[in-house]
Amino acid sequence: MKKRKVLYPGSFDPITYGHIDVIERALHLFDEVIVGIAVNREKKPTFTIEERIDFIRRAFPDNERVKACYFDGLAVDFAKKEEVSCLIRGLRATSDFEYEFQIALTNRKLAPKLETIFLTPQQEYFYISSRVLKEVAAFSGSLDGLAPDYVAQALKNKISALKK
Repeated sequence: MKKRKVLYPGSFDPITYGHIDVIERALHLFDEVIVGIAVNREKKPTFTIEERIDFIRRAFPDNERVKACYFDGLAVDFAKKEEVSCLIRGLRATSDFEYEFQIALTNRKLAPKLETIFLTPQQEYFYISSRVLKEVAAFSGSLDGLAPDYVAQALKNKISALKK
């Protein structure tokens, strides 16, 4: 029987408990979740691709059903390469929906057989984003409950290094 694989594309700069929750939800629906770290030339990432891959692997130790990798280009092209027929996108609020809906329709135009499934994180993670995480860390706020400890510490180290 063929594995049911899904691609969860994003920047994951860094991964949050909201991302982790969406991946866990996807694991209930699919045999394998490919977490694809997209290269976005318009953004200057805080963490390297290697660091982000490491964060994802550490979030799912010994789980062979979660694969972390990066891609440069369109998610639909990467999905074809990885032989997935579905994308997972996380939704937090109505503001996310408008943007994500445009992306889903564009992806459908580019790859008509590629479906998009929207998943929402648990309510306790609904407000968390990588951007919010970085903002809280920049002002020395508590990152407890927002991301794994190793991510929080790495973020604090990056911000501390930038301030020097």
